[in-house]
Amino acid sequence: MSRYFNIAGPCHPSEHYMLDPLRNFGKDLTKLIDLKQYFVIHAARQSGKTTLLKELTRRINAEQKYHALYCSLEKLQEITEPKEAMPEIMGSLKMAILNSNIPNPEDFAKNASSIGFTSILQFELSNFCKTLNKPLIIFFDEADCLANGALITFLRQLRNGYIDRPDVPFVHSLALVGMRNIRDYKARIREDSVTLGGASPFNIVAESMTLKNFTKEDVAEFYSQHTAETGQVFEPQSVDYIFEQTNGQPWLVNAIARECVEKICKNDYSIPITPEMASDAINTLILNRPTHFDSLMERLKEPRVRRVIQPLILGEEVIDRTSDDYLYTRDLGLIKEAGKGLVEPANRIYAEVIIRMLNSSPQEILKFERPDDDLPKYIANGKIDINILLKEFQIFWRENSEIWTKRYKENLYQYDEAAPHLVFQAFLQRVINGGGQIVREMALGTKRADLCVVYGEQKYPIELKILRSEKSFSEGLEQLSVYMDKVGSNEGWLVLFDRNAEKTWEDKLYMRLEDYKGKRITVAGS
Repeated sequence: MSRYFNIAGPCHPSEHYMLDPLRNFGKDLTKLIDLKQYFVIHAARQSGKTTLLKELTRRINAEQKYHALYCSLEKLQEITEPKEAMPEIMGSLKMAILNSNIPNPEDFAKNASSIGFTSILQFELSNFCKTLNKPLIIFFDEADCLANGALITFLRQLRNGYIDRPDVPFVHSLALVGMRNIRDYKARIREDSVTLGGASPFNIVAESMTLKNFTKEDVAEFYSQHTAETGQVFEPQSVDYIFEQTNGQPWLVNAIARECVEKICKNDYSIPITPEMASDAINTLILNRPTHFDSLMERLKEPRVRRVIQPLILGEEVIDRTSDDYLYTRDLGLIKEAGKGLVEPANRIYAEVIIRMLNSSPQEILKFERPDDDLPKYIANGKIDINILLKEFQIFWRENSEIWTKRYKENLYQYDEAAPHLVFQAFLQRVINGGGQIVREMALGTKRADLCVVYGEQKYPIELKILRSEKSFSEGLEQLSVYMDKVGSNEGWLVLFDRNAEKTWEDKLYMRLEDYKGKRITVAGS
């Protein structure tokens, strides 16, 4: 059977197309292990962590210098009490050892039933290391599944074993691996606290490393494996487009290729993969909402994530990049630092999914349905009259703004500050349903959100901005002017949301034409 693009579980070289998972920092990991260090590897979900660990375990064992053990703690996700958690951890270790080539696996945890939960892990690992002819290395995958007392007990026993190593044999080198960096394990120690305080149970980490996305060259090399085996070509423009949309996120790179090869081309390898196919594949993935999206977007409900994503949608000032909220959201793979002080969604696909997830309720209510032979009144002669569309939105917003702001405040997401932006973009969804496209540009630090409606060959740049002061209007004109230059349009639309409850709707709702630096800008108050 030929290899294929994998979107479920770790990759195996004999079954899946894959790049060397150790290509970026294999030497760094080897050095840490040789120096007997304990370290952390963290990266977003489905970015290659387990694939890396299994390959690293295989190579270390092949070199025969150490015994390397892979152990997943995923099944402990719902267990927080140490009395329940520690036997489960020991069971996971026992199973991992039995399935390894480590000698005398029956020697591990022979007396487990007689040891208390506060010392069983340290005691049994120490005893087991005494029996081994080579140093032991353990990679604990999904370590951030642990929480509260279970986490404290687990980390403290590992720390105590580390400290006593000069006198008592213990694990030579160890890695905790998961989505979160070690600092974010702290937030899961106690339900009523976000910090450990001064006495950290795991202050022995020598290094915290994260997996990197594919580069454009990586994506080209990755797809070339499929070409070499099947003859099917990914056009260079399609590789560029896929990288532009994914920023090299490994699961997305695999999923788009799989959709193109298996679903669009139906495994007809004589058909080249084009940018248009890649675009169709992305749209299908977004509409189908695979678990990769659902699990990641579930994080949008967390207050820590909301405190970063909501200002991102609004384009507000960059929050403190040293804050736990910011670092946590970045480590989850939802955002990236884009240079020039800007922070953006991690990739364009996530940006689209974030907005669609958050405005799914108004989308359902505002679904645009029309007979096949009946065009909406804002579409004529293959063009969109944005002014008509905006007037329709003004009427809708006047009648429903309080309702939707309240809904966003009371639902699970609680993005009430971003309600105007989210509802407006749900309103524009009818353009997509009518055959158009919306290009979204969001970034912390811009003080606005940019949209470009694309319909046929026409581009319609729109800027959304909250009216916070008298400067907002002049800033909006200048910011939109810059964006119009970027998309190559001489006409644009500035939507100003005035949330001053003391103003009447007659004062808030207006449309007027501004001539700014030789550009036609329609300003729509809302």
